[in-house]
Amino acid sequence: MTDASAGGDSGTALIQLAGVIKTFGQGQAAFQALRGVDFAIDEGEFVAIMGPSGSGKSTVMNILGCLDIPTAGAYLFRGVHVERLSRNQRALLRRNYLGFVFQGFNLLGRTTALENVELPLLYRGETASARHAAARAALESVGLKGWETHGPSELSGGQQQRVAIARALVTDPAILLADEPTGNLDSRTSREIMELLGALNRDKGITILMVTHEPDMAAYAKRIIRFVDGRVESDVRNAHAQALAPPERGQLPASLAQSAPNGGRD
Repeated sequence: MTDASAGGDSGTALIQLAGVIKTFGQGQAAFQALRGVDFAIDEGEFVAIMGPSGSGKSTVMNILGCLDIPTAGAYLFRGVHVERLSRNQRALLRRNYLGFVFQGFNLLGRTTALENVELPLLYRGETASARHAAARAALESVGLKGWETHGPSELSGGQQQRVAIARALVTDPAILLADEPTGNLDSRTSREIMELLGALNRDKGITILMVTHEPDMAAYAKRIIRFVDGRVESDVRNAHAQALAPPERGQLPASLAQSAPNGGRD
């Protein structure tokens, strides 16, 4: 199934790539990492990007995250040609519309969970009271109410990744870009993180684009795009996406609530 059937049309797409080429180096040393990539992502989708090492999945994520620009082709974000924006304009787009989750968590070691989550709002110039309130709400949304004053060294790997997800969500981004979010976690904790991402997509409508090389993690996504040699090899709806039983209203998924100091309750 191609992007025309698996994804949205260009009129409604949140993101669209059209004929995107990315070349590194020049002359005989030139290497084409992306070779004409086309796909669109609608608001509210949960998409996994898969592929072997060197397939181009990380390169396309860097372009989508405004960390790089195509050599040729078009990248449209809500109809705006991102490849035509200046460096400062791309930085503003990244700051105001994109949330990032990395494999290595990237938390500041000598700051609390709350302070880590507040950081993007500090860059925006938000007041201290607004930062505190938004960060507390974001931590609660990922099952970490009661852990606000704990530092990274006092948190498990799964808890650190949830802090990182809260930090990505605190700015209310249009899309969450997750690069191997379970790569440093054991299988049980990986499932907890994927349950959380699935719940955020299902219950809050958050658009998620995730790079992973693990088929069992990609199984949680509703759509899977596979890259091979810089091209989209397949783009299919995942009819067997992992089903998540919705928690009762006001309750966290059990796997998250169990790890909170108060069991996820007030």
